[in-house]
Amino acid sequence: MNFKLMELPFEKTALEPYISAETLEYHYGKHHATYVKNLNALSEGTKYESMKIEDIIRIADGGVFNNAAQVFNHDFYWKGMTCDSCSISAELTECIERDFGSMEEFKEAFTKSATTLFGSGWTWLSVKGDGTLIIEQTSNADTPIRQGRIPLLTCDVWEHAYYIDYRNARVEYINKWWNLINWSFVSGNLASFKNDKMQGYSQACNDNSEICDYVDAMQKNENISS
Repeated sequence: MNFKLMELPFEKTALEPYISAETLEYHYGKHHATYVKNLNALSEGTKYESMKIEDIIRIADGGVFNNAAQVFNHDFYWKGMTCDSCSISAELTECIERDFGSMEEFKEAFTKSATTLFGSGWTWLSVKGDGTLIIEQTSNADTPIRQGRIPLLTCDVWEHAYYIDYRNARVEYINKWWNLINWSFVSGNLASFKNDKMQGYSQACNDNSEICDYVDAMQKNENISS
C-alpha cells in the first residue's frame, strides 16, 4: 500500500477530558483509517498510485479526491492538537491581531465559522499568497490547498469528530477544542511560509511532508492565488 495511516502524535487518552479515547477509537481508528484504505483501493493501478497526496488533491475528482483530501485533512487535524502546553509565537500573534483585531476576536470568528458551517466539513485558519490570514469553511472533503492557500490550523466539524462526546452540541465541542491547540505547530507553519527558501519547513510542520512539498512547489511556480 502506498498510503499509510499516520501515527497519532499523542496517546488516545491524551486529549481527555476534551476529546475521549472512545472518540479517537472511532474517528482515527475507523473513519480516518477507512479513508486511507479507500484511497489505496481507488488509486491502485492508476496514475495516482505513485503520486504524492497533495498532488492528487490538486488534480483528482470524485472518490479519489474525496479520500485523498480526507486523509490529508485528518493528518493536519491531529498534528494541530496536543496535550502539552505550548505558546503561540509573537509573529503569529502579530498577524492574528493585524487581520482579526485581537486573539479573542479571532477565536470568536473561528468558532462562529465552525459552528455555522452547514452539514459536514472543516473550518481553517489559512494564509493567502500575500501573507494575509483568513478563516474559511470547506464542505465535506474540500481543503484550502485546492484553492492555492496554505492551511495553518483546522477544526473537523464532521459529526464523527464530536458526536460521541457532545452529541449535537457542536459549539461545546469547538469551545473545548481550543484547549488542545498545538500553537507550536500553527506558529511553525506560518514561520515557514514566510521563509523565502522554505528551509526547515519539514521540521516546523512536524514531518508533515504533504504540506512541505505543496508549499515548496507553489513557491517555485510563484502561482499561489489570493
